[in-house]
Amino acid sequence: MSTTRRLAAILAADVVGYSRLVGADEAGALASLGVLRRGIIEPNVARHSGRLFKIMGDGFLAEFASAVQAAVCAVAIQKETEASAFGLDAARKMRLRIGVHVGDVMVEGDDLLGDGVNIAARLEGLAEPGSVCISRQVYDQIEGKLPLTCRPLGPQKLKNISKPVDAYALDGAAPGRIGSNDMKLKIEYCRAPDGVRLAYASVGSGPPLVKTANWMNHLEFDWENPDLRHVYTSLAQDFTLLRYDARGNGLSDWDVEEVSLDAWVKDLETVVDAAGLDRFPLLALSQGCAISVAFAVRHPERVSHLILYGGFARGAYRRAKNELELQQAKALAMLIRTGWGSDTPAFRQLFSSLFMPGGTPEQLRRFAERQRNTTTAECAYRFFEVTRNLDVTELLSKVNVPTLVMHKRDDQVQPFEAGRELAAGIRGARFLALPGQNHFPLAQDPETERMIEEIRLFLKPR
Repeated sequence: MSTTRRLAAILAADVVGYSRLVGADEAGALASLGVLRRGIIEPNVARHSGRLFKIMGDGFLAEFASAVQAAVCAVAIQKETEASAFGLDAARKMRLRIGVHVGDVMVEGDDLLGDGVNIAARLEGLAEPGSVCISRQVYDQIEGKLPLTCRPLGPQKLKNISKPVDAYALDGAAPGRIGSNDMKLKIEYCRAPDGVRLAYASVGSGPPLVKTANWMNHLEFDWENPDLRHVYTSLAQDFTLLRYDARGNGLSDWDVEEVSLDAWVKDLETVVDAAGLDRFPLLALSQGCAISVAFAVRHPERVSHLILYGGFARGAYRRAKNELELQQAKALAMLIRTGWGSDTPAFRQLFSSLFMPGGTPEQLRRFAERQRNTTTAECAYRFFEVTRNLDVTELLSKVNVPTLVMHKRDDQVQPFEAGRELAAGIRGARFLALPGQNHFPLAQDPETERMIEEIRLFLKPR
């Protein structure tokens, strides 16, 4: 009886250090492996027209008719596995090694045998944790067809394989960087417990990074704004960036009954649940810092890192040293209520001198347009009043995650001392003073590049 043979793309994978994980927490490791298989591996194999033909403890083998489908599936599995494990300590983190080869295989019922399978399994052993190793045969099939970065490893002598195999590493098991012009924004909606509709959007690739909403957010308008887009697209090169519009802002509902710290924290809970995120770092600007602190204290198991930029623990009303400072802060609130979105030069000049000193005429025009598109005068006033009454100083000592605090020395909206107070209250927080006056991290500011690079370094896996 002749043996049936066919050409197939084989994907081989196993969990790095599975015995160690089992030794540390057997029940937890088995449960995590089950979640990994059911939630990531099986759906991706099926999605890319593959077939799981063998499961061996913590490893598995899958067959594909196309090298392209196998490579794309391998990348997707690694990307989702790394994202799900981001921020977990080593004792709980499950990571995979994956090898992919195209070759002749022997068919025995539902099983596949032969060098085509063996080479894939040996290549898996060469892969770095969280990465994919492919053979020359796979490389020849995917070159020019997929935006993947392939690093040659040279000829490899593999156990029980007679001839050396040319191998390549798919660095990071992730597609090459997406150009900022090719990034597409997809808006989705969810509802907070009190029925308020919230808009959120993700963009980019890599582990998650959640930006807490703050005053004057608009998902679409901010994405198209050249003053802000650079920050978001730069972060989306390395992370899957999740943003959302606060209640009363942007594409979220404007007509809302409650505006409070508790409501904002619940809104953040709602958005990350809707996006299916379990554990993630939080990036916050201005009053978003207080919201992030409160969320991290309420949900310490969900926050891996805090990045707080231009923020404060106490709002302007709470930190006013005397009656004069208090009245000055209230006067600004009244101007917002009466002049929000105004084209009046005096009003624009007042706000530009606070938020973006020295802004160009075009930036000032965009700033006024942003006010009109973001919310109404009444919503802005309510948001501003609650923000200026915030006080999370008692929560700072309860934050127990790595924290980076950045603040500009000459910020006119939130004074430098407010940033220092925020950092001083969080145990082990790193404080970075940046030059400049602009409250927003604008694309044209050299310190914005420093901010982006510091975020990358802070979140880089150790």
